[in-house]
Amino acid sequence: MLPVEILRQIRRLHLRARRAVEDLLGGEYHSVFKGTGLSFEEVREYQPGDDVRSIDWNVTARMGSPFIKRYVEERELTLLLVVDVSGSQDFGTLRQSKRSVVAELAALLSFAAIHNNDRVGLIAFSDQIEEFLPPHKGAKHALRLIRDILFHEPKHTGTSLICALDYLQKVQHKRAIVFLMSDFLDQGYERLLRLAARRHDLILVRVTDTRETELPAIGLVQLEDAETGGQYLVHMSNGAFRRQFQAQVRQRQEELRRLARGASLDLIEVGTDGTHLDSLVRFFQQRERRQRRT
Repeated sequence: MLPVEILRQIRRLHLRARRAVEDLLGGEYHSVFKGTGLSFEEVREYQPGDDVRSIDWNVTARMGSPFIKRYVEERELTLLLVVDVSGSQDFGTLRQSKRSVVAELAALLSFAAIHNNDRVGLIAFSDQIEEFLPPHKGAKHALRLIRDILFHEPKHTGTSLICALDYLQKVQHKRAIVFLMSDFLDQGYERLLRLAARRHDLILVRVTDTRETELPAIGLVQLEDAETGGQYLVHMSNGAFRRQFQAQVRQRQEELRRLARGASLDLIEVGTDGTHLDSLVRFFQQRERRQRRT
């Protein structure tokens, strides 16, 4: 049995995500993520305005008047959430931790998928695969997924995007919608990311906190690396140190943006300031507009 407070948190998150799906996303999830193909539904008589290329000439010849083949979109999709649960995800100095931000995004995406009768699954990773929930349908499955993101206690604290992307390729052979959620504090994963982008509709979600990009001038501070446990005494009032730190952060940010552009991937950047759901909805709106133009 889960503690009462944990159940309350899950229920609150469930209600918030369900309202967001109904009020914010509307039909945008359905229109942005298309089905995998078309399936034959029926043959019916030709009507003015129908595409003449759909005429079934065999039936037309037998019946003596034009008939067309009608197809419908094979709608059922698979949404796979690949979620970083490493030690750095518990960090947050504003309204929320990065882990809770990811959980809320995952909740919104999961219930949008369930609302559209799609399947949703989870790969939780640190520097190893912590958990795999195969894709299934239903609100009960989505709630378990959200619970596991919020309250899973990882065995390891490091981050390996290589491990996550390699596992994704092994367990998900058919094309899927994949949201990769992480702070991307790793390196060497670029080749596997491009390979995954060729097989799947891959969307990157980078989650950061303000204190990971801007250091306050508050004198000597002892910092601890959440992933390695290493401790460092840092003089944050040193202007040269803060400028060097910020330059390195900007370089990492731009490298990921260039990687995403080069692989034709969408990149959603969110923070811990409470605006992450707005960022996700904006992504759907922008992608829908882009698809209408093509």
